[in-house]
Amino acid sequence: MSDTTYLAEGPRAAIRPFTYADGEEFTTRARESRELHRPWLFPPADLDAYAAYAGVLIKDPARAGFLVCERHGDGRQADGAIAGFININNIVLGGFCSGALGYGAFAHAAGRGLMSEGLGLVLAHAFGPLGLHRLEANIQPANEGSVGLVRRAGFRLEGFSPDFLLVDGAWRDHERWAITADMY
Repeated sequence: MSDTTYLAEGPRAAIRPFTYADGEEFTTRARESRELHRPWLFPPADLDAYAAYAGVLIKDPARAGFLVCERHGDGRQADGAIAGFININNIVLGGFCSGALGYGAFAHAAGRGLMSEGLGLVLAHAFGPLGLHRLEANIQPANEGSVGLVRRAGFRLEGFSPDFLLVDGAWRDHERWAITADMY
């Protein structure tokens, strides 16, 4: 675990920024989670790819990356194991005050509610300290786990975008889900 301070903590999960020092654990967990992620997601699975990925999240002010970390169930301090990640991409301030979410759970944490709790912490941070008004998640319709995550968090389905995003070599249709600060 990195020495990074947690931005927010819940009963079972905490969030913190990405660091370069997280590369080994992140890539190990990404490799262990390939079956869970395919065909939806392709997180970096080697150290060079992780360094490039994390570097953008760390340096680019139009992005904010959060690692969702496990906490002990008895309320003790977080043990820090990375359960997943949630990124806010394409952050635009001014009259727009919006960003686009990207996220993924790691296999050892899937189905345990850690990503739901982590997303709640990220939403509080986005609508609080970051000052955003709106977050959008674009999800391939058959990705039931991802749809369930945003639905539980209070996102609303706003539309359908054919051929929206290039994923695994093909343009994929996506549903647009969104939440605003007043809905949170």
